[in-house]
Order: sequence, then C-alpha cells, then structure tokens
Amino acid sequence: MAAAVILSAGLGGCINIAAPDEPIVIELNVNIRQEVIYRLAEDAANTIEENADIF
Repeated sequence: MAAAVILSAGLGGCINIAAPDEPIVIELNVNIRQEVIYRLAEDAANTIEENADIF
C-alpha cells in the first residue's frame, strides 16, 4: 500500500507554464479596399443625382 502511494506521487508530476521565446505573430490579410471603393462610388453617384444641375 505504501509503495502504491509513493509510486502515484511520483507520477503526479508538475505543470510548467512558460512564455514562448519568440513573439506570437498573427497575420490577418484583410482586403477592405473593394468595399471602400464601392461605398465611395455609390456616394458619388448619389451626390451627382442630387446635384444634377451643377454637373
């Protein structure tokens, strides 16, 4: 019985938590250019329609 307790204590082990040596890099390649151009084009079309007399 005593041997089982000693053996199980040895198998318990430790948990080590350490920060990585190198920084974590997350690359997010997000393309928002198309949406911005679309919104600008829509806004320009609305402005031209609202002010047709100056164009």
